[in-house]
Amino acid sequence: MVTDPTPEVPLVTPQRERRRRHPAALFVRAMYEWTKSLSLALLLFVFVRAFFVEAFKIPSGSMEGTLLVGDFLLVNKLVYGAEVPITGQRLPAVRKPAYRDVLVFQWPEDPTKNFVKRLVGLPGDTLAMNDGVLVRNGQPQVEPYVTHSEPGSDPIAEEFRWQRNFLVRYAAAAPSYHPSRNNWGPIVVPAHDYFVLGDNCDNSLDSRYWGFVADTLVRGSPLFVYYSFDPDSAVAFDWLRRIRWRRLGERIH
Repeated sequence: MVTDPTPEVPLVTPQRERRRRHPAALFVRAMYEWTKSLSLALLLFVFVRAFFVEAFKIPSGSMEGTLLVGDFLLVNKLVYGAEVPITGQRLPAVRKPAYRDVLVFQWPEDPTKNFVKRLVGLPGDTLAMNDGVLVRNGQPQVEPYVTHSEPGSDPIAEEFRWQRNFLVRYAAAAPSYHPSRNNWGPIVVPAHDYFVLGDNCDNSLDSRYWGFVADTLVRGSPLFVYYSFDPDSAVAFDWLRRIRWRRLGERIH
């Protein structure tokens, strides 16, 4: 005699199916999925920001001619070896900083602030400036990116006095050394340090004033301008109404 097979028990009972379709349950599930997606997005953002690229805003005119106040940059942090958060260790660099690279670095006077300048002196270089012309290893440099907003002045400042400790031997033997903004040196760049200048040479707080930049303070090199506007405190929403459309996507050289 053939008996009917035992009827299958449904995997989901009607009661469980109703509970699963309840609006509250659907809302909880949607919130869970949204929170998971947001968490993954935040982790990805932190990872990319820590090791690959970071946004940076130009706050002053010290690089005017190359960078403008109101430019927003994406900075390549991987090229010189990104710093691993908390550990202080660095990833292997793609290459070392080269002469005339535009660098983003932590200001030696206050590492909480980031500066952007042009690299003009590598370790071992002998640098001087004569009437506003940079002399590197005895050769006057042609710098088409440099601008002079105050060509008729050459102020002397106490901040320049630090250079005395790095003068080459024959200059150090001179009875007096009175460096100015446009006339100083020759000085020698120490190992593991860099000398940087702003392209707006007459209006730049740079290595002439506060000294060298340690290689450990270098954070990266700008890639391109992803947003730019012409700041004007008299114009409401100037960040939206005064966009420099032609600068968007411009590469930094």
